[in-house]
Amino acid sequence: MTASLLRFSPSRHFLRCSCRALSSGTAFPPAYNEPVHSYAPGSPERKAVQETIKAMKNSPARIPCVIGGERFYPGNAQIQVSPYDHKQKIAEYHFASKDLIEKAIDVSLAAKREWERTPFEHRAAIFLRIADLISTKYRYEVLAATMLGQGKTIQQAEIDSTCETIDFFRFAVDYAQDIYSVQPDKQIPYTWNRMEHRALEGFIASISPFNFTAIGGNLGATPTLMGNVTLWKPSNTAVLSNWVLFKIFEEAGIPPGVINFVPADVPDFGDVVTSSNDLAGISFTGSVKTFTHLWQQVGQRITSYKTYPKLVGECGGKNFHFVHDSADIESVATGTIRSAFEYSGQKCSACSRVYVPKHLWNEFLEKMLAIHKQIKMGSPEDFSSFMSAVIDEKAFDRISSYIEMAKNDKELKIETDASVGPDKSVGYFIPPTIIKTSNPKHRIMQEEIFGPVVSCYPYEENLEDILKLINETSPYGLTGSIYSRDRSVVIRAMDVLKHAAGNLYINDKSTGSVVGQQPFGGARASGTNDKAGGVAYLLRWVSPQSIKENTIPQTEWSYPNVAGDS
Repeated sequence: MTASLLRFSPSRHFLRCSCRALSSGTAFPPAYNEPVHSYAPGSPERKAVQETIKAMKNSPARIPCVIGGERFYPGNAQIQVSPYDHKQKIAEYHFASKDLIEKAIDVSLAAKREWERTPFEHRAAIFLRIADLISTKYRYEVLAATMLGQGKTIQQAEIDSTCETIDFFRFAVDYAQDIYSVQPDKQIPYTWNRMEHRALEGFIASISPFNFTAIGGNLGATPTLMGNVTLWKPSNTAVLSNWVLFKIFEEAGIPPGVINFVPADVPDFGDVVTSSNDLAGISFTGSVKTFTHLWQQVGQRITSYKTYPKLVGECGGKNFHFVHDSADIESVATGTIRSAFEYSGQKCSACSRVYVPKHLWNEFLEKMLAIHKQIKMGSPEDFSSFMSAVIDEKAFDRISSYIEMAKNDKELKIETDASVGPDKSVGYFIPPTIIKTSNPKHRIMQEEIFGPVVSCYPYEENLEDILKLINETSPYGLTGSIYSRDRSVVIRAMDVLKHAAGNLYINDKSTGSVVGQQPFGGARASGTNDKAGGVAYLLRWVSPQSIKENTIPQTEWSYPNVAGDS
């Protein structure tokens, strides 16, 4: 099947050819999801990760800014530590000055001229090589850096830093082919109509978060597949794992200046990129406050840009589990434990509010507490740990404040052992906490906590009222789950909650989206809903140009109606 015969439609994405061809005859291997390794006791891969962790701890990385392939150590040195052992230094990195950020813009624009002219199959080949290098040669280094720097257990690091990162790049190549294959259906004699999917005019500023190494790689690199160039500002608390990825990009063949690695103070970075007339887009994952500020900065300078910048952002959520009378309560409890407490509740999609029928509350709580007693919190280096520390002291203090509030609020009740509280003496550990509220509009049901705290409301409202309440309680709209075995309830809930979640799950937990299966993103305060891991995200980084070519010289200037009556 040639590209000229492919048509872009939602139904096409459920069909995959074993080999997809471009009009040039170039064929790519089919995209597939990277298999998850188990790291079982005694396995070679488990031993390899443990040895890599030990080596990284013994030799902290010295991380520069990289602009056009040149390493810079500006002198504004920062330290990254392990969140579960904050005395353990794992990296020294350097903040770029404003002058250095401006230099990165100039260098990227110079590199863009050649990169966007590079045939797609050669850009794609680099991305496929990146995926394979992560899958093989550098798998354990990426894993170890994520475990050490972001406090992820081996399971959480595996599904993020290796599998999801690999999936982003393999499927990006697949989706890019789909985009380039979108051509006009209608052709008339002596005319050739076609569509050119151009890179954006200017550079893209990529600002990535701490909680997913894969998001760092996706934001930093994926726009360049379409011929763009990026300035990638990694999170301060994920700089080690992101640095490992950047070095892989270099080894795979990304030319100097196409991706520039620019750790920086967020205000400095934001001020410089939004002040540049060449800003073509911002790809962001982080807080509502920061994204809103960036949007305001762009708005204030909107008349100065060469083109309207494209702003793509994902800003977290206040994700819900709605439980109906007909739900399987054991499944609800299992899903809620995983969604709320895996990676210490620091996933954008983590469940943080649950609505359970009041007459099922005791059964639900009993099952939750039975699992809760078995959860082990500790160092990720102990592979039996289910969860570990939160990312830093600022997060620790913020999350702890909600638990303290619950201790002194008559509308809240801590259902887990309140005597075992947060402890930051060694690492930033906060135990998984279940809170019941009698007030469904309490701030704990509205505000994003981003930690291992889940709030539950035992409801007596009828179906319509409880669905309306869920829909209107929080400003976010990222993920949510409907637990019901009654199809009529599922249909009604999907209708009422259609804007309450960009990723909606039926009888499944609110976390765990997979590239190529559930593209991720939400609207409302959760962001622009451009669906990372799907074709929509790549479409944001192209600017289509319609081209009409006439193949026969035109000789007639007039029209039949101009002729006089006979």
